[in-house]
Amino acid sequence: MSDKEGQYIYAIVATDEEKSFGPIGIGDRKDEVYTVSYRDIGAIISPSPVVKYSVTRAHTMAHQNVMEEAMKYYPMLPVRFGTIGEGIDLIREKILMARYDELKELLTYMGDKIELGLKALWSNKEGVFQEIVDENRDIRMLRDSLMAKKVRPQRDQVRLGDMVKKTLEAKKLREEKTVLDLLKGLWVEHKRNDVFGDQMITNSAFLIRKDGEKAFDEMVDKITAECDGKMKFKYVGPVPPCNFVEIVVKW
Repeated sequence: MSDKEGQYIYAIVATDEEKSFGPIGIGDRKDEVYTVSYRDIGAIISPSPVVKYSVTRAHTMAHQNVMEEAMKYYPMLPVRFGTIGEGIDLIREKILMARYDELKELLTYMGDKIELGLKALWSNKEGVFQEIVDENRDIRMLRDSLMAKKVRPQRDQVRLGDMVKKTLEAKKLREEKTVLDLLKGLWVEHKRNDVFGDQMITNSAFLIRKDGEKAFDEMVDKITAECDGKMKFKYVGPVPPCNFVEIVVKW
């Protein structure tokens, strides 16, 4: 643990008021989180030792929780996890004052927008693999040929696995396009994040206008109904717009 004290920075917000968010700071000390401002923008900070925070669930959730609390009150820009300044005057000078025009422009752009997240997953993985076999003659013939042999050549097993994987990825892309096409026109920006495992079809983040949230919600409900249990969806938000902006501070 470092003996030096600094300030952990969570976000930049559009405010000129000094506000306390309570003892919800990162780390075990539960330091008070509050704003420091310059003109009409501010930084959300808490006292912190000058250390490198490990990317644990506890630390990342603390960072996320502060941002979620802040966005209840102000337009906000997430600051990269683990950013620590050594002195409030330095934070004002090097971030709020030096980058005022840049931050003000970003806050204006993000002010009427929110981030929503949507993951789509196949409900029945085994059923999807059966569809692939049923729909693809070459896969089916090779599978049947291997099943009929007492000794199954490894090269043919590898080839079958590659064929199934390639067909699965193509099927995912088609299904993802179907979902995204239905949402087209309802978002300002869209980002595809990495998908995990064979079941996940899309892991998408959307930046939308606040007044478009109801229409987006209704379309997600419609897509869910039309999929009739074939897919399940994990729909979250509004959340801090971390997929679309991240303030990186270099001292």
